[in-house]
Amino acid sequence: MLCEKIEVVGASTFRDDRDINGGNDIPEEIRRQIKHSQEIVVLLTPESVGREWVLLEIGAAWGWRKNFRIVPILYHVDIDPIPTIIKAKKAININDFDNYLSEVSRRVNKAKDAKN
Repeated sequence: MLCEKIEVVGASTFRDDRDINGGNDIPEEIRRQIKHSQEIVVLLTPESVGREWVLLEIGAAWGWRKNFRIVPILYHVDIDPIPTIIKAKKAININDFDNYLSEVSRRVNKAKDAKN
C-alpha cells in the first residue's frame, strides 16, 4: 500500500517481494536497487525493527551514499527499540504518511523541473 501511494505522486518504488524475479539473487538485486535509489523508506514494525536484513539494507544505503535520504516509517513502534543508525533520522509516524507523500511529490516535481 505504501509503495502504491508513493507511485501515485510520481516516484518509482522497489519492493523485494514484488520486484525480484524467481531465480534472481536477492541480496545482489537489493544492493543494485539501493545503489540506484535516491532515498529509502523503511517500514519499522514490531516485527521488523530488529531484523538483520533491515539493518543490513540501511547500513548499505548509508555507506554507499553520502547524501542519501533514509526515511523510517513507524508502525506501532516507539523510538526506543529503533537501531542507532536509524534513530538520527526524522521518523514519520504511519498516521502522518500523507505529509511524507507531500514531501515526495515536491521532490519529484523539483527534479522534473530541473531536467526541463
